[in-house]
Amino acid sequence: MPKPYSADLRGRVIAAAEAGESCRSAAARFEVSASAAIKWVQRARRTGSVEARPMGGRRPFALAAHREWVLARVAEKPDLTLRAIVLELADQGVKVGDTAVWNFLRREGISFKKNTARGRAGPARRGPQAGAVEAASAPD
Repeated sequence: MPKPYSADLRGRVIAAAEAGESCRSAAARFEVSASAAIKWVQRARRTGSVEARPMGGRRPFALAAHREWVLARVAEKPDLTLRAIVLELADQGVKVGDTAVWNFLRREGISFKKNTARGRAGPARRGPQAGAVEAASAPD
């Protein structure tokens, strides 16, 4: 991901727009995109800051507040599907997707492997081999 523009450049574009120049002409003069200049000016008017917002970082997990419930539910019924967990959470007013539940369970060390506890089907085995093709009979 590219680095944000410097605060100096942002400040010059915002100052030009505040001095009466349009955002688009200020963007052309400083060789930045018009949409960037417009967003910078809007943000400066709204917050008073010319600094770029922080990039990256960690977002809190969507299910962090519901950790105990999800773990208890999976322990109670280990053959639940991801979709079933998502639907049960939706009944409680928690809006998450399959991927959020999958990532949460993976971080907790829970996997949905095929095993006897879940009664999953085993892998397909090779059936009996076909017999040899009979030789064509000679004409009578």
